[in-house]
Amino acid sequence: MQEYEQSKIIIVEGRTDEEQVRHVMTDDVQIICTHGTFSIERFDHLLEAYQLDDRKVYLLVDNDESGLKLRKQLRQELPHAQDIHVPEEFGEVASTPLDILASVLKHEHIDVNPVFLIKRSR
Repeated sequence: MQEYEQSKIIIVEGRTDEEQVRHVMTDDVQIICTHGTFSIERFDHLLEAYQLDDRKVYLLVDNDESGLKLRKQLRQELPHAQDIHVPEEFGEVASTPLDILASVLKHEHIDVNPVFLIKRSR
């Protein structure tokens, strides 16, 4: 079994979600992309390969029907996972402004590039 130095892991739906999170994050957090699908076989593989039962797991998925369904399925399999939500007005992780995403991640004690925490003028 592979050893992981990172103690935290974020599960996202799509590649663009992963890119958006990586863009603002400075923490040494591993990101798993589900590609929006869930199957017991794939989950069992992820569970073992990434030692999900032994790590701090965050669920960061879109606020749409498919994202909510995926979150529910993952929560059943990973009851210790912590939900991270982007504001409903943005709906999707990939379309959330970088400063908002950074603030949401920082709130969960995930290190982000401070440049994204500067308040934007409204």
